[in-house]
Amino acid sequence: MSFTHWLKDHYSERGPIMYIAFVLEAIAALTLFSLMLLTCADVIGRYLFANSVDGTTELTEMAIAIMIFSVLPIVTWRGGHVVVDIFDNLFSSKIITALSLLSALLISSTLYLLGIRVFELAARSIRRGEITDFLELPVGHIVQYIALMSWATAAFMISYGIYRILIGKK
Repeated sequence: MSFTHWLKDHYSERGPIMYIAFVLEAIAALTLFSLMLLTCADVIGRYLFANSVDGTTELTEMAIAIMIFSVLPIVTWRGGHVVVDIFDNLFSSKIITALSLLSALLISSTLYLLGIRVFELAARSIRRGEITDFLELPVGHIVQYIALMSWATAAFMISYGIYRILIGKK
């Protein structure tokens, strides 16, 4: 079976978004796997050799940021966020649709503005040469990644999120 056929069998998305979803999920999976290996090596080193892996906390923090922000656009695209529908029985479907559109616009604009601010902080961090305390890894590139994924999430929310609301698909 070819890779494309495997993707079509396992992903509901079609077109370029199918490949984007695969790449972002692969990044998250590889990050999670390397986090597991790091934790195992740290525990084994600590208990068997009385010496833990240096910089485990810093690497774990960076890995969690990479993992969370790599799947955020895909979760948004698929509509996988938690939705509270307390008022759905009280209002008409037109009002619910309008509130959903307002929510999607507010979320996407907030993520876009958040991405701008985070990118500014990343640029400042790179300009100043900020590094982590122990391993001395540059911080700005991870922060740039967070900004880019925030923008991707905003774009996915504004495009497919609003499309899903307008066609009435939950």
